[in-house]
Amino acid sequence: MTDPFDRSFRDRTLAGEVLYGLFLDLASPASAELCAAAGYDWLLIDLEHGAATEADLLGLVHAVESGGSLPLVRPQSGERIRIGRALDMGARGVMVPRLESAAQAVEAVSFLRYPPDGIRGVATRVRGAGLGAVPHAGISRLNQRVVGIIQIESAGGLRDADAIAAIDGVDVLFVGPADLSHSLGIAGQFQHPDYLAALERVVAACRAHGKAAGILVYDTAVVARHLELGFTFVGIGADAAFVAAGATAFLGAVRA
Repeated sequence: MTDPFDRSFRDRTLAGEVLYGLFLDLASPASAELCAAAGYDWLLIDLEHGAATEADLLGLVHAVESGGSLPLVRPQSGERIRIGRALDMGARGVMVPRLESAAQAVEAVSFLRYPPDGIRGVATRVRGAGLGAVPHAGISRLNQRVVGIIQIESAGGLRDADAIAAIDGVDVLFVGPADLSHSLGIAGQFQHPDYLAALERVVAACRAHGKAAGILVYDTAVVARHLELGFTFVGIGADAAFVAAGATAFLGAVRA
């Protein structure tokens, strides 16, 4: 395993380095390893919308690490046990979905870290605690490497974006474009002034509090524009989308 105290990825995130990632939807270790080997900075195992369950986590985390990337997890929801299980399996960060307020974000962040910084349950022999290599006296140091990612995908989350960015332990505010646009009543209208104003609001909150602004996009043509807006933690599609696009393109080419 890597150094259990290595917080370099979190440092890079908070320093505003542009980091590209990919969502893993297929529950496939083979796909995860292939995508990691492609050179993405991070890969996110999506338990909320993807095919994987918690039973698949260990194999997927191993595959991401063996391919040379860094594993993140989006659990089905923000309960303590779901966040804790992801971290115990070796996730280096957790993306918490469907939060509506800063108060909910404070609670979720408390699940990311061991006491006294949070209320994460202490188990010293899990992968996320160095498989027993870290003594009790040093276990709180592991808190420093965990990347806390809070999704902004609702009107409530957008309303509290500045307060969420101010929370210690929240490192990234990550926009979910589809959910946010639906929540704002402008479903799928990613050029709508209200949606663009929402993006600017999230970036401004992150800049004010030294946090990273993240977003998921499926069109590489719009990445440069989002970087110009101030987004630095950028997800570029998902493995399932790549399979679908490739299958469609190849079949279309031979049928043509």
